[in-house]
Amino acid sequence: MQFVQQQRVSSPFRAARSGHRGAPPRSAPNYVRGVRALGVALCVLSGWSCDPFGVRFSDVQSAEYYQSTTVRTVAVPDRLRVMTYNIKFGGGRIDFFFDCHGDEVLMSKDQVIKHLTGLSEVIVDYDPHLLFLQEVDTNSKRSAFVNQVQWLLDHTELNYAYYASQWRADFVPSDGIGAVDSGNAILSKFPLDHGQRWALPLRSDVGGLTRYFYLRRNILTADVDVGFPLRVVATHAEAYGQDGTKRSHIDLFKEQLDAAPGKVIGGADLNTLPPGSNKVSDFDDSVCTDEDFEADDYSAEQTWLRDLYDDYAADVTLAEYQAQQSKYFSHTTDQAGFWNRKLDYLFTNLEVVEGSGLTHQDQAHGGIDTMPLSDHAPVSMEVRLP
Repeated sequence: MQFVQQQRVSSPFRAARSGHRGAPPRSAPNYVRGVRALGVALCVLSGWSCDPFGVRFSDVQSAEYYQSTTVRTVAVPDRLRVMTYNIKFGGGRIDFFFDCHGDEVLMSKDQVIKHLTGLSEVIVDYDPHLLFLQEVDTNSKRSAFVNQVQWLLDHTELNYAYYASQWRADFVPSDGIGAVDSGNAILSKFPLDHGQRWALPLRSDVGGLTRYFYLRRNILTADVDVGFPLRVVATHAEAYGQDGTKRSHIDLFKEQLDAAPGKVIGGADLNTLPPGSNKVSDFDDSVCTDEDFEADDYSAEQTWLRDLYDDYAADVTLAEYQAQQSKYFSHTTDQAGFWNRKLDYLFTNLEVVEGSGLTHQDQAHGGIDTMPLSDHAPVSMEVRLP
C-alpha cells in the first residue's frame, strides 16, 4: 500500500488481490481524507506510535457478545451438529475488485439482505448447534452497515454469539470502502461464556502502510454449555504471506486446541490444502497478478496440517479426502466454475459420527446450491457428546 497523488491510499484488498492503484476515495470530504492520510504518514515516520484509523487491538481481549432477540430453549442432544462457513461478508457472487473478477466495492442494503437470506436458508436447513463464521461484517460501509452477526442470530435457530474483528478501521481512505468491521464469529444454540480474542502475528513482508491497514487476524475462543464447558476455537489464517505468517497461524490454532481443558471443537478457514492433495498450484480461477498477494501455490504447504489430522478427528478423514477429493472442495473465486480446493476445516477430540462430514456444495451434496452465496461452501459434521 502506498500513497498515490498525495491523498490516495491504495486499500489493503486492492493492493492485495488485484495489484491496481487505489481509486479516489468516494466518501468523506477531501480535507478529512487529507488530514488522516497525513496522520498515517506521521505515524510511519514516528514508528507507528499512534493509531489514527483505530485499527489496532490488544494481544488478548474480551470478544464481543451477542444474543438473539428471541432466545429459544434447546435441549442438549446426544449428537451435536457443527458447521463452519466463510460467508464473504454477505457479498454473494458480486464481482468485487479484490477478487480481480470485477470492480464493485459497495452493496446496497437490499443486496446484503438478499445474500444473508440465502445464507440463512442453508444454515436453517442444516440446523447446526454450533456455527463458526469467517468474513462476517458487523459495521461496514461495504455491506450497508448491516450487523450480520445479529441478523443471522435473529433469522436462524441460533441464540448466542461471540465476535472478534480481524479488519477494523474507522475509515479506509481508498476505493470508497470507508468504515469497516469484519471478522470471525461463533454462534451457538447453547449459552456461551469466556469469549476471548487472541491476536495473531501480523504479516511482515509488506510495506508500512499496507501493514498498518492489513487484516489483524485472530483466534476466537469461548466455552459453550452443553452440560459441561465445551471449548470452541475459531480462526481465519493468513492467505498471502510468504514470511511464515500463515504457518504460524495454523500452528497457533492447534496450540489453542491443545490448550483446551477438556473437550474441544475448532472451525477454521486455514487457507491451505489437506496433505495428499493432487492439485496444489495453478488453479484456473486465479486471475490476480500481484505476486505478493497470490494464493495459488500450496506446494510448500503439504505437511502443514499433518499434526492437526494426526491429533484430532476431522470433518473428513484424510483417507476419505484422498479417495474422492473433489467431493470435499470448498472454495473457488469463479462463480462460473465449480469448487476446486478445500480450505475449510473442522477438528475435534470428540467422536465424529461416521459418514457425517459434508461439504455443502450443491443440490447433490447438501441439498442447496451454495455457489451463488459465497466463494466458500460450508462444511459440517456431527459429533457425539459424552
